[in-house]
Amino acid sequence: VRLFSGMLSTLKFNRARMEESARKGFANATDAADYLVRKGVPFRDAHGIVGKLVLHGIREGKPLDRFTLAEFKAASPAFEEDVYQAISLKTCVEKRSTAGAPGRAAMDREIAEAEEYLKSE
Repeated sequence: VRLFSGMLSTLKFNRARMEESARKGFANATDAADYLVRKGVPFRDAHGIVGKLVLHGIREGKPLDRFTLAEFKAASPAFEEDVYQAISLKTCVEKRSTAGAPGRAAMDREIAEAEEYLKSE
């Protein structure tokens, strides 16, 4: 703990760079497939549709959340305007709430457990 306290006290995050890296890595591709499944598209088809979108995004240097609605609809008519909310990076992170997940609720639980552990040491 002592070793890390010095490092952590000076640690700085470049939020803009972190966000751009997440976008370029298509971290929201699973959420796009889940979105299609919620719209009634079979999972296997949703996976294939989003896979093609990701390939298009890689070729064009364009993350999913920068696609136009017309581009989404060309891949599947199931896409609607609400896709942007479903694949926003904030939504993608916040909806992950199981133990160890990056969502706020999960992180709050992990932090509370770590604080309790440190108090007992």
